[in-house]
Amino acid sequence: MGRAEMRKAAQKKGKGGGRRGAAAASAAAAAGPGKKRFIDYPRWGKTGVRRWLPSWKQWLSAFLLFFATGVGVVFYLYQTTTVPNLKDLVREQNTIYYWADGSEMTRKGDTNRQIVEIQDISPNLQNAVISAENETFRTDSGIDPKGMLRAVYNMAKGGETQGASTITQQYVKNAYLSQEQTLSRKLKEFFITLKINQQMGKDDILKGYLNTSWFGRNANGAQAAAQAYYGVNAKDLNLCQSAMLAGLLKGANYYDPSKPANHDRAVERWKWILDRMVITHNTTPEERAKCTTFPEPIPQKSSSNMNGEISYLVDTVNQYVMATDKSITQQVIDKGGLKIYTTFEKDKVDALKKAVDDVKAENLNPQKRPDNDTFIQFGSASIRPGDGAIVALYGGDGVENGHFDNNANATGVQVGSTFKPFVLATAMQVGVQTAKGDDGKPKRINADSRYLSDDLSEIRKPDGSLVIGDDGKPYRQKNEDAGKRGYVSLRQAMQYSYNVPFVQLNQDVGGQNVADIAVQMGIKKDSLADPKTPTFALGTSTISPIRMATGYGTLAASGKEAEPYSATKVEVDGKERPGFGKKDTKAALEPAVADNVTDVLVNVAKNGTGTKTNSLGRPVAGKTGTTDQNKSAWWVGYTPQLVTSVAMWREDPSKHDRLSLNGTGGKESIHGGDIPTDIFTRYMKVALANEKKMDFPSPQPVGTEVDSSGAPSTATATPTQAPTQTPTEAPSAPQPTQPQPTQPQPTQPQPTQGGGCVPGVDCPPTPPPTHTPKPKPTDTCTLFGCTTPTPTDSTPPTGGGKPGGGGKTSPSSTATP
Repeated sequence: MGRAEMRKAAQKKGKGGGRRGAAAASAAAAAGPGKKRFIDYPRWGKTGVRRWLPSWKQWLSAFLLFFATGVGVVFYLYQTTTVPNLKDLVREQNTIYYWADGSEMTRKGDTNRQIVEIQDISPNLQNAVISAENETFRTDSGIDPKGMLRAVYNMAKGGETQGASTITQQYVKNAYLSQEQTLSRKLKEFFITLKINQQMGKDDILKGYLNTSWFGRNANGAQAAAQAYYGVNAKDLNLCQSAMLAGLLKGANYYDPSKPANHDRAVERWKWILDRMVITHNTTPEERAKCTTFPEPIPQKSSSNMNGEISYLVDTVNQYVMATDKSITQQVIDKGGLKIYTTFEKDKVDALKKAVDDVKAENLNPQKRPDNDTFIQFGSASIRPGDGAIVALYGGDGVENGHFDNNANATGVQVGSTFKPFVLATAMQVGVQTAKGDDGKPKRINADSRYLSDDLSEIRKPDGSLVIGDDGKPYRQKNEDAGKRGYVSLRQAMQYSYNVPFVQLNQDVGGQNVADIAVQMGIKKDSLADPKTPTFALGTSTISPIRMATGYGTLAASGKEAEPYSATKVEVDGKERPGFGKKDTKAALEPAVADNVTDVLVNVAKNGTGTKTNSLGRPVAGKTGTTDQNKSAWWVGYTPQLVTSVAMWREDPSKHDRLSLNGTGGKESIHGGDIPTDIFTRYMKVALANEKKMDFPSPQPVGTEVDSSGAPSTATATPTQAPTQTPTEAPSAPQPTQPQPTQPQPTQPQPTQGGGCVPGVDCPPTPPPTHTPKPKPTDTCTLFGCTTPTPTDSTPPTGGGKPGGGGKTSPSSTATP
């Protein structure tokens, strides 16, 4: 009887039987606990905390019970787990792509896989793979407990899991399991790995791994990879080639050196693997020393069902699918079993390709002008504003013609003056730091605000101090010509693409604010140039055509940013995956701001540098862009229903260096208002043929007129005279002021940088100048300015040097839209 029971027994004896009750209780206690319990818990005869603490026997019993149960469960799972027949698992499936209307676009299948024996795989490749992936492969148990625990922990957190650590585990994952990241799949991987390691020798495991691994280029297995990359059999691979192929196992999508963006990364991994082979004694230093030159792979062979624009459409949607669902990798797509429903509309894709092909045929003649009309590249994207659906794109001449890079998603091409609308939008949304509102915040301005447009004008910071060039002298911004137009409205500055007003406006609003607004409108942050450079407003950033269309689409949708997407539905093995299709829009700009910028860009298309679009016969808004040394030309335009960007550049495919477009098509120079606008217009005529004409929203008032420092109080003020003597010429565009005749003056050297509209192309017709001094033969002139050698006389040159951040562009590559 426990203490509680004895207390109750004593109470039952009544108040008068105190002595008898106490005696009975004592007798009960002396009698002991009575019938022994199977589990003595709570513990009899113990008081306080000790009563509730298990004894060492109970602890030991519990441990033995759980251990025996765990061993039994593991034994049961081990015995009931079967290793599937590898040949039954290596089944070929297609990944099918569909047009927006549901009809089949193309399919990827017939995976290139050839099973070979281990003796038919070069020892060089075997050793390279072991050194790179699992140097203890020959002696380990095939299981990496730390790696598996780490993967389970990451899954519990909802994060991404890391790949299997041992070759045996990777072989099991490749051959026997799906790519899903679940606890049940991890358990299966564990037990199959144990059985594989028990039942198969190391050579058989290595053979299975090398025959089932994905190497990219649609090649599964070492034999297919050797043929795809080097045109040889796997047994004939040398050490240098083997190290390159071994590097692909970490991720062929990132280490295939045939992709320009991957090349440097692939070379570094190749060197690392060769060094690891020496460290792990899988090759000798002498053999390693023979690999001095990176073994470049042979050109990739294309499949006929990927010809034309199909390969670029597939590339775009694959990148989007992999970015949206991290469990879907390129290997999963190549393995097959997916159905991908895209946003691409066949009639629009065909119309865009025809527009590019027709303009190329009419303007380019590589046989006649081999030094100017070769290596011409085009990239284009067409998106529905407010929705984000990519309905068409142009990625290049086609893989059948040796062009594998997707130009529609290319980075590395500067966007030029097409970036100016982002500066204007920021001024309207955020305000200029040179004036304060009643609330003390930067004052928001409108398009009637006037800024100095004189060529070679000094640029000032918001505090009034001069911007200094990298040569330590005041920076002067150059327009395309040397005209002096005084103070013009921002509307007119956009119409004729004057540079000086927007470089100054960028200083007034703050380059970082412009960058932030551009990102809100859909531009990728990593594609932007340094916002602190004076030329940031002139489009030194390298933004893809898809993202430029996205940014302008925000304007077309009255400030609502819609993320671009290219897949509406994805099924994997018959099961639909979530997360695809249209996303909710985000408010990037106030509607009044977006509509006012659109109104300014309608004027550009109707009366400015984009007049070719007038033949559409419907309201169009847009902006031209041309860059330093005429290395690229852009037009980005839109209607309320569709926004389309067109980029043109020249690039040597062997070096991936930008070349000047000067002389292309037999023309002195190519600018955004020329060929790119022509392509846009031809395409939009077809794309919008069955859609009604729509007007843009009438813009509501936004901001106030805030003129830059020094602006005259009336609209008839005379042009401002530059503080130093500079060349002058007759106006090349309608003046907002009463022009005052000027006399030619002696030329002073002006080492500056700038860019803008080009007379006869981007600018309206002009009366012939009375005098236009031309650079001497020793001068170096670019779109951003002229650099003149220091004069021999004692007169110092005026103007600042070229600012940093606006120089050479990086090679083109592709990224996730």
